[in-house]
Order: sequence, then structure tokens, then C-alpha cells
Amino acid sequence: MSEAPTTGSPDRVALVTGVTGYIGSHVAQRLLDEGWRVRALVRDADKVPTELRDRIDVIEGDAHDEDSLGRALAGATAAWFLIHSMGGQDDFAEQDRAIAEAFARAAKTAGVRRIVYLGGLHPDSEELSAHLASRVEVGEILMASGVPTAAVQAGVVLGDGSASFDMLRTLSERLPGSIGPQWLRNKIQPIHVDDVVHYLVRAADLPASQNRSFDVGGPDVLTYADMMARYATVKKLGPRPSLTVPVMTPRLASLWISLVTPIDAAMARPLVESLHHDNLVHEHDLDELVGTPPGGPLGFDAAVAKASANRDEKRWLKVAAAAGGAVALTAVLGSVATIPNAHWFKRLDKPTWQPPNSAFGPVWSALYADITLVSALHLTDLFDADDEAAARDFAAALGLNLALNAGWSWIFWQWRNLPMATLEAAALAISSADLVRRVGKRRERGVVLTPYAAWTAFATALTAELWRRNR
Repeated sequence: MSEAPTTGSPDRVALVTGVTGYIGSHVAQRLLDEGWRVRALVRDADKVPTELRDRIDVIEGDAHDEDSLGRALAGATAAWFLIHSMGGQDDFAEQDRAIAEAFARAAKTAGVRRIVYLGGLHPDSEELSAHLASRVEVGEILMASGVPTAAVQAGVVLGDGSASFDMLRTLSERLPGSIGPQWLRNKIQPIHVDDVVHYLVRAADLPASQNRSFDVGGPDVLTYADMMARYATVKKLGPRPSLTVPVMTPRLASLWISLVTPIDAAMARPLVESLHHDNLVHEHDLDELVGTPPGGPLGFDAAVAKASANRDEKRWLKVAAAAGGAVALTAVLGSVATIPNAHWFKRLDKPTWQPPNSAFGPVWSALYADITLVSALHLTDLFDADDEAAARDFAAALGLNLALNAGWSWIFWQWRNLPMATLEAAALAISSADLVRRVGKRRERGVVLTPYAAWTAFATALTAELWRRNR
């Protein structure tokens, strides 16, 4: 489906894949700024960023489909291949290989003069992770297409909206320190998004004789632990000590990252796997051929300051404090009402499966900490995504839950009304299950909050049994 005509030189037509993604949208914007006509191949035209939608030609189609590729590449001067699987499919390498082979054939047939591809920095002498090996293979397929190809290889990209940067930012902001696997000590050469885009766009002007890979990176060589500490220093968050342990697998690390950050586990795993190797620049040939970014590549501290300029680095602390205060108030109100040694309670006929009174304090303390952590993480992600309506809805659901939580103690212990306490407990259990449902779009958070819902369901059954036995 072709949309509105574009402006710019009709002699410079760019086909950009991945324009609905972070790097692709930036490349398309830079090409437009430099006078290219830009065309995009997307599965869903509605997902094209609003700021690009009326300025580029949009062709709906599938990158697997050679007919779609033929329509998109027809008349293109250069093509940017900026798509790769970041999900958890078992056959991602096979899918990426098939797309790359189809793209290579279609580009050759269409007479495209240059392909530009974004891959990942990697060592030459190590066995690579599956995702990084797949990205290397895609570059090799494109370079073997017969169309001159520049496979630009970058490491961690620093920019607001980059998954790599969002992971670094939120881990640094939300954790007072880190205990992680050995890859926290591997060396990384991060680069700001504007500098990556500079190289990707300029690579279109390489002479046809250049059919090879190029390494690009910023001026600083750091470990991931260094980057977390430096981020915290730039944003004035305090020290971020780190400790490495040899037992955390990529799967466990990705699940932990999915719990703590807005990056889901399927996206986190390839990011984690890429950090299992040193991500260093081995040559600077592209600088000599196309020139460095104006003013030179940004250093890490300047890149962080620029990438996070519109972010409130204290938001997590503010939200966690608010959620913790609300939960603490609930705990205080409940404890004030609770009198476990009351004479009337001792006289109740109790089931054998009622836990001892000494168990309730530790259990509720752990559950209150659970509610605080998961709720604060969920709310902070919603605010970071500017989804204030969803944040308000969740805050209202949490407030109702906490009110029911505190109210049960007063109804049961002070009013001694077992029927009403049973109904209140049932409402609390339903509300708790609703909270799990709301955070459960991130499975790890749903799992962590499930004990609270399970305990309130158990409390409902226990209260109902006390009512039955003591009518």
C-alpha cells in the first residue's frame, strides 16, 4: 500500500526496513533530512512513527515475500537492512537466514547499488551466542548477494528508546548495586545512536569496491559494571557496587532483567547473550572512508546525558516511596486492629489447618514487601511509557486492594463479624487476583505477585470455615 509522496531528490531513493523500530526510524529521519526519498517496507502501516508517516512512501508487505520485496526495492538506490529477530522463537536463526536470502536476491534483481546492514561487534576467535552468530551470518549472506554491502557492526547503542540503553538505565536507577554473571566484567565499546546513524547513512556513499564489514564504537572502553556505575555518577544517583558470580545463566539473567526493567525476557535474552563477549572495535576504516560524526563520536558520559535528558532518573525512587508508604499505612492500620490473643478468638472452634499465630507476622511482612516491589516496578514502567491512564487505573486498583486488606482486620478483630469478614476476604482475594492479572502481561512480575493472591484466597477459605464452625 503506497502512501503520500515524499519530498527530496528523485535520484536518491532509499528503502529502509525496520522503520517501525528504534534504529530504523532514526535512519529514515536522517535520510529525509539529507534529501533522500525514503520508502519503507512494513507489515502494518499504522505502526509507522507519526513523525514519518506523511513524509515517506509506505509499502505494506512481508520481508519473507519476494513480491513485497520486489515492489519495495524497485528503483531504490540503496537499501538498509535493519531487521532481525529479537524474540524467543526457537527458529529465529532460520527465519533471519530466509529473510536475508530473499532480500539479497530481490536487491540484486532490482539493481540496488548498495546494501547497508547493522550487525553486532564480536570477537573473531570465540564461539558466538546463537543470536550474535545469526547476525554475523545475515551480514555474510548480504555481502555474498552481488550487491556491494556495508555490514556496520556496533555494540551497545545509547539512546532514549534503545532497548540496550533502557536496560542499562533502569538497572542503574532501580538497583543499589548488582550481583550478576561474569559478563558484567566483559569489555564494551558503547556508541550513541546519533553516531551509529551517521555511519549507517554515510555508508551509502561508499565506493562499490567496498563490500565488507566495518566496526564502529564510541571512544570509551568499559565493562557493563562500569557503565552502571558511570550512569549513576552522571545522574547523581550514588555508588553502584557490583559483584560477579559464576552461576547465573542467560535464561536466569533475562528473567531477572524482565522483572526489574521494562525489557521483556524474550528481548532481554539476546541482549544478555551479546554481552557474553567483549564488544570492541578492531578497526576504524569507516572513519577514514566516510568521516567521523561532526565533533567526533560522543563519549559515554556525554552520550548518557543526551540520551536521558528527558527522563526523570528519580522517578523509580518516588514511585517506590509512594507505593511503600501506602502499603506501610495498610500494615499499620491492620496491625492496630489485630488482637490475636483476644479471649473471644481463643474460644473459636478452629480447623486443624489453621497456621499458628506466629506465622502470620512474617508471612504478611513478606507479602507487603512483594506488593510494594511489583507495584512500584509496574507503575514506574507505565509512567516512563507516558501511559498515565493505565497508571491511574492500576493505582486505583491497588488502592482498593489495600483498603480491603486493612478493612478485613477491623471487621474480623474489632467488629467480630465473621460473615462480613468472609465477604471482605473474598473481595480482597478477587482484587488480589486482579492485580496479578494486571501485572501478568510481564509474566515474571505476575509470578512474583501470585503468592499474595494465593494467600488472600487461603485467608478467604479460612475465614469462611471459622464462620461455618462458629455460627
